[in-house]
Amino acid sequence: MVTVPERTPATGLTATEAAKRLAQYGPNAIQTHHFTIIGLLLRQFKNPILILLASAAAIAGVLGDVGNTTTIAVILAMSVALGLSTEYRAEKASADLQARTSHRATVIRDGVAAQIDVTQLVPGDLVQLALGTVIPADITLVSTNDLDCDESIITGESMPVSKAPGDKALMGTVVRAGSAIGQVELTGGRTEFGQIAQRLSDRVPETDFQRGLRGFSVFLLRIAIIQAVLVVGVNWLLGKNVIDSVLFALALAVGMTPQLLPAIVSTALAIGSRRLAKDGVLVKRLVSIEDLGDLDILVTDKTGTLTEGAVAFDKAVNFSAVSTGGIDPVVLGMLATDADYAGALASTAGLSALDAALWSDEKSKAAFNAAGFGASKPIDTIAFDHERRIASALVLVGDKPRLVSKGSPEDLLAKCSGVTDEQTAKLNELYSQGSRVIAVASKEFVGAAAASDQVTPALEITPADETGLSLAGFLCFADPIKTDVQNSLQALADLGIQVKIATGDSAEVAATVCARVGINVTGTLTGTQVTDLTDSQLAKAVLETTVFARVSPEQKARILRALRVDGKAVGFLGDGVNDAIALHDADVGISVDSATDVAKDAADVVLLKKDLGVLASGVRQGRRVFNNTMKYVLMGTAGDFGNMISAAIGSMILPFLPMAPSQILLQDL
Repeated sequence: MVTVPERTPATGLTATEAAKRLAQYGPNAIQTHHFTIIGLLLRQFKNPILILLASAAAIAGVLGDVGNTTTIAVILAMSVALGLSTEYRAEKASADLQARTSHRATVIRDGVAAQIDVTQLVPGDLVQLALGTVIPADITLVSTNDLDCDESIITGESMPVSKAPGDKALMGTVVRAGSAIGQVELTGGRTEFGQIAQRLSDRVPETDFQRGLRGFSVFLLRIAIIQAVLVVGVNWLLGKNVIDSVLFALALAVGMTPQLLPAIVSTALAIGSRRLAKDGVLVKRLVSIEDLGDLDILVTDKTGTLTEGAVAFDKAVNFSAVSTGGIDPVVLGMLATDADYAGALASTAGLSALDAALWSDEKSKAAFNAAGFGASKPIDTIAFDHERRIASALVLVGDKPRLVSKGSPEDLLAKCSGVTDEQTAKLNELYSQGSRVIAVASKEFVGAAAASDQVTPALEITPADETGLSLAGFLCFADPIKTDVQNSLQALADLGIQVKIATGDSAEVAATVCARVGINVTGTLTGTQVTDLTDSQLAKAVLETTVFARVSPEQKARILRALRVDGKAVGFLGDGVNDAIALHDADVGISVDSATDVAKDAADVVLLKKDLGVLASGVRQGRRVFNNTMKYVLMGTAGDFGNMISAAIGSMILPFLPMAPSQILLQDL
């Protein structure tokens, strides 16, 4: 048990103290991918083919046939040794690849927020938690802002749990709403999640390919047993030596089976994973390589795949400074941030991509400081969530509280009064230019405390207060198109993979970007339209739709399920917390190394670079692995099956055995 006797000051630990504690307590890591030689050895004998070999050797030994027993034992030993060797390399490669994926946490050290690898966290660290954060250790919450955590991984309870200062937040749970600051109490294997993880098996569900191979092995085993029974029975009726017939039947059963199938599969997967790693594709589950090769449809966001993903603040469109307290919309957009303003000016760590772009713009920071907000803090905030698509803050302007909101134009304009046709036309114009647009609005806040001229930190706002707002303007962000994206899209098209876009952006912006990169948009659906469709209607609509816009996490997952109805293999590429459900529901969940922790945890494959060209290389490698495996299965089985059936028939019609059991086994060896 790690005990931190005193609370860490608001400035956090110093770098020196953090290094000292890291040496004392060790890295904040849990070894979840573990394997042993004994475990791998025992796993070999779970294969039906190797069970048959072991049974044949035992029966031959009981019958006193030393030669056949030795030969079968050598075949068995070679198969087990090769399988053990390749599986060991495959497991080690998988462990090494998983070690290369990194998770980051936002901590306060030396008074400055910074992002560090979660393994570097130590007891006493102050950690900032935001929407989508996977709790990196067992922490005690110091301050919270409408914080809800999904603790299903620990408790099995599906509903998020509200948290208050002083409550515990456990490693592995996920922030579903709000934000908080907490102090790390326990790290690594000492956490509750760590203790559970160390007791759990590492086994994962079988893929379709694995089930197919296992079913094929069982089928061959049944054929071998039926053939052996027929050979022994017929030869017994014909008066032939029963022991010789049994040994001959065992030899035929052994000769019919592709003994190296487990080793071949493991070898192909291990080689494929190493080749993929060189191309920047980390496979968390080796068997996902075949699934990657089966892709028919890829659903992806446009940000970072079609565009550079390097969002930069471009410009602001100002409508009415008078009705919004005379404050520039850029400043209002910065105020509607769930962060200490002084801290955000010093570091953008922990902010969303759009907030980080706004706060890192030098002109924006100058305007913010000139407005006199540099050292202030919001009275209260409402964090952004994927249902409202709005973030709000209550700030003090002069001596009066003002509610400031920003979010998707469609959602925020619905909460504004007096929106003109000119403003709507301007929004459509910005969309047609491909700009990412955020609307900003505000109003003077009149609450119980405000009405009595008592502005206190206890004054709170709720989503119900986000009405009757005055539109201040639009903030436009630029995200340039990737230079090589057309070649990457063509590579996917050549592989027969259809690309569809699912985005939280508007349909107009997504369609504009698609047109620029050469994607033919055959149809668009918005989140509202998806909700209005039945499952059967959606299954038909998704096939003719290229762009899904303003969709929620649940809607993304529903779209994927609809695409899979007709048997298509569907992959999903995502990197945000809102993508986690879809990543889990896709045939192949694909994320990137820079993604949120919850997205990387839900994915089967992690790309070191968010590039469709890299993904195309992964698909080609997956198909190569599958083809190599099937070549062995088809060639080996076809040859052995024909030879053994011919020998079995010959033994039943000839007055002698066509081959001695040892000859069959030596030929097979």
